Amino acid sequence: MVSHLLLALLLQGAGAPSSRALTPRDSAFHALNRLAYGPRPGEVDSVARFGVMRWIERQLDPGRISNAGLAERERQFQLLDLSQDDLARLYLEAQRARQERLRADSMARAGADAADQTPEALRARRIAGEFQELAVVRAALSERQLEEVMVDFWTNHFNVFFGKGADRFLTPSYIEQTIRPNALGKFADLLIATAKSPAMLFYLDNAESVAPGSVPPQLARLQARTQFGLSPWRRVFLDPMGPMRADSMRQRALQRLPKGLNENYARELMELHSLGVDGGYTQQDVINVARIFTGWSLERPQQGAGFVFNDWAHDYGEKIVLGVKFPAGHGMDEGLRLLKLFANEHATMHHLGRQLCARFVADDPPDGCVDDAVAAWHRSGGDIREVLRAIFRGPDFWAPQNVDAKLKTPLEFVVSAVRAVGADPDTTPRLAQVVARLGEPLYQHVAPDGYPEREEDWVNSGALLARMNAAVALASGKLPGVTINLDAIAPASADPDQLIAAIDDKIFAGRLSPHTRQVIRDQLADVPDPEQARTLAIGLALGGPDFQRQ
Repeated sequence: MVSHLLLALLLQGAGAPSSRALTPRDSAFHALNRLAYGPRPGEVDSVARFGVMRWIERQLDPGRISNAGLAERERQFQLLDLSQDDLARLYLEAQRARQERLRADSMARAGADAADQTPEALRARRIAGEFQELAVVRAALSERQLEEVMVDFWTNHFNVFFGKGADRFLTPSYIEQTIRPNALGKFADLLIATAKSPAMLFYLDNAESVAPGSVPPQLARLQARTQFGLSPWRRVFLDPMGPMRADSMRQRALQRLPKGLNENYARELMELHSLGVDGGYTQQDVINVARIFTGWSLERPQQGAGFVFNDWAHDYGEKIVLGVKFPAGHGMDEGLRLLKLFANEHATMHHLGRQLCARFVADDPPDGCVDDAVAAWHRSGGDIREVLRAIFRGPDFWAPQNVDAKLKTPLEFVVSAVRAVGADPDTTPRLAQVVARLGEPLYQHVAPDGYPEREEDWVNSGALLARMNAAVALASGKLPGVTINLDAIAPASADPDQLIAAIDDKIFAGRLSPHTRQVIRDQLADVPDPEQARTLAIGLALGGPDFQRQ
C-alpha cells in the first residue's frame, strides 16, 4: 500500500497543465486521452503516423472500424444473449423465489439474507455484474473508442438508476437499444428514444402519469357491470355476497391506479435532457409537458415491459408550452412534436453544446467552443457527429492550456490504466467493482443528473490515495479481473533512469513532469531487484498526478 507521505510528495509538483506548443506526437496523445480511454502501448506513434485528424474522422464513423477483437470477447457475456423479456422473467423469478423463501418457516427464521441466496437471486446478481463489467471491457478493448466515450456521455446525461425496481432488468436494453444506436446520430432521435424507453418511463415515474380521472377500459367495464349486477366473476351468481366482493375488488383496483399527473419526467426533460435550468420555461410549462406525456407508459413485466401508449390515460385538452400551442384532440403525436421542438431550441443547443465542450475541452468551456458547437447544431439539424467534428476542429480543443487540463473520472482512470499497460480484462465483475470502490459504481447514480464531470467533484486525498493503490496493484499484477503485460512498457531493470525514460515514452509520450520523474527516481534508489523496480516505477507513474489528467 502507498503511504499518504508518498502521495503528498507526488502531489507537491502537481501544477498547471503544460503550455508548450503541441508536436504531432503531443496531438496524438491529446486526442487519445480525450476521444478515447487513453492510448495503448505504441498507439500514440501509430496515430501520429496515420494522421491525427484522419484518425478522428475514422472515430466519427465507427461503422467503418473493424471491432473483431471486442466482438469475440462480447460473446462470453451471457447478458447479450438475453432479451428484455428474458431479463424480466429472470427478475420476476428471483422476486418470486425470494418471497417464497421468506414465507417458508425456516427461511423466515433465517431472515432476508438467506432468501437472497436462492439460485434465482444469485443468477440475477451475476447478470447484473456482467452488465457493469461489459461497459469496462468495451471501453478497454473497443477499437471504436469515441463511440464508447459517447455511449458513456449519453448514459450519464440521460441517467437512469439501475437499482430502482424494474430498472434492474430494463436498463440493459436501455443501453443496448436506446443509447448505443443513437450515440452519434441525430439528437432528436436520441431524445425521442429515451422518452419512449421503458427504463426512463419507470425511473422518472412517467409510467404512472395519467390525466386526472382516467380509468382503464377493463376497469371501466367492471364498474359498469358491477353497477348493473353483472359481475365478471362466476361465483357472483352463486353467492349472495358476490356483488359486495366484486365492489371490494374494484375499489382495491382503483386504489392501485395512478391518480393523476406526475411531473418528474417533464421537469427533468427540460432541466437536464434538453433546455437546461436556464432554458426559459415556467412551472406552467412543466405541468403542460406532463399533460402531453400522459399515457406514455410500459407494459407489465409479464407482458414484456415494452413501451405502450395508453390512450385512455392521455389528456386530450389544449396545451401551451414555451408559447407554442398544442391543439386539443391529439394523442401520442403531440409528445413527438414536443420532443422535436425541444431538440431544436436554441437553449438546448447551448446547454448540450456546453456539456459536450465540458467533456472534451475544459470543465469551464471557452465561449468559442460552445459557439462552434451551437453553430454546427444549427447547420446540421442536431447531428451529434457534426457537433463533435466542430469541437474537435476548433482551436479551443487544441489550445495548449486545455491539454492535460481535465481530471479523469474513476471509470476513465481505471480503463486508461488498463490500456496503458496493455492489460486484458476478463468477464468477471471484478474490474467494475474497482471502478465502484473509486467512487463511480456504474449505472448506480441515484439522482437524474448523472455523475459529475468537474475535477473538484473527484479530488480529495482519500480518493487520490485509493487511485494510487489501485495503480500499484495493477502494476504488480494484483488488481483483480485483469492480466497485465509490463514488457510492453519497459524491460525489467534496476536502472532508474532507463525505467523512467521508457515509462515516459510509452505511457506519457514524453510529457512526464520533472517532479514526478524525481519522486520515482528517489523511490527506486533502494530497490535493487529489476522486477520490483519496474513494478514500483510503473505503479507510481500510473497513480501519480500526471496520469490522473487527460
